[in-house]
Amino acid sequence: MSAPADTPRPVRHFEMPSSLAGKLRVYRFAIARRLVQASVLVLFFGTAHWGWKLLGPPLLAGNLSAAKLAGAVPLADPFAILQVFATRHAVAGEALLGAGLVLAAYFLLGGRVFCSWVCPMNVVTDAARRVRARLAVRDVFAIPPGARYAVLGLALAVSAVAGVAAFEWISPIAMLHREIVYGAGLGLTSVLGVFLFDAFVLRNGWCGHLCPLGAFWSLVGRGAQVRVAFDDASCTRCGDCLKACPEPRVLNFNEAARHGMIRSGECTNCAACIAVCPESSLRLTLRASARPYPVHEPGSRTGFACAESPAFRPKE
Repeated sequence: MSAPADTPRPVRHFEMPSSLAGKLRVYRFAIARRLVQASVLVLFFGTAHWGWKLLGPPLLAGNLSAAKLAGAVPLADPFAILQVFATRHAVAGEALLGAGLVLAAYFLLGGRVFCSWVCPMNVVTDAARRVRARLAVRDVFAIPPGARYAVLGLALAVSAVAGVAAFEWISPIAMLHREIVYGAGLGLTSVLGVFLFDAFVLRNGWCGHLCPLGAFWSLVGRGAQVRVAFDDASCTRCGDCLKACPEPRVLNFNEAARHGMIRSGECTNCAACIAVCPESSLRLTLRASARPYPVHEPGSRTGFACAESPAFRPKE
């Protein structure tokens, strides 16, 4: 990591390149995310409708809550299994193994990697963000981001009382996946509701404030090994990353400088901040490779701005 300069560096802002190669570089992470999301859906769709197989067994059968890869590897949503535990119903050993495999994968990659790289609802909410920005829509009301943890607790409590996995019955994520893979129906009305809520009521309302599955993966993501590294010496605090980030409160520059990375489990590793950073101060790395910047006192360079400062609050 380069040594900090005695005087602040000139502040540059992100500018979209004019060349096709430059634009592709800016959108490289967004393109990769869409390819992963589409690939997951195509694998489910091809198995269900075209009979895709791998050495005999179905390639990827099931849904995002419970699936089986090549007829041998079980995969299960740990949050769904947690809800079943809350109902006090027995959970099959295969389901526990599947949940363990998925949990281990996202613990390494980052819990909310599911949210930005796999979840089909991410495409809907990203579209709502673009509509909201184009129309300069303001929030109708505010909800604390921590509300999603309360919704998570409520989902478990209702599961315990009702005896069913409560969120799985009403999840717009599950509905969208079923509609895409098995045929469109009334489930798309819930997807439309999420789009309208995010576009015209509350910025990042569903993913950033209410989704209990995102809350669950945020808790898992606190120990993730893949992180967004932060180089405090090169950062000029232009604030472009905050405007691009769907979870801007995770970009606390003071904390990032102390640890050399974005530590919050609420970070989705979407890399939107990396794509717009004009100084290349952000990059994806392993936790062990993050190099903290020493912070001595509040008056130091790291103390003059953070993600909570009004000057760096993202505009609609």
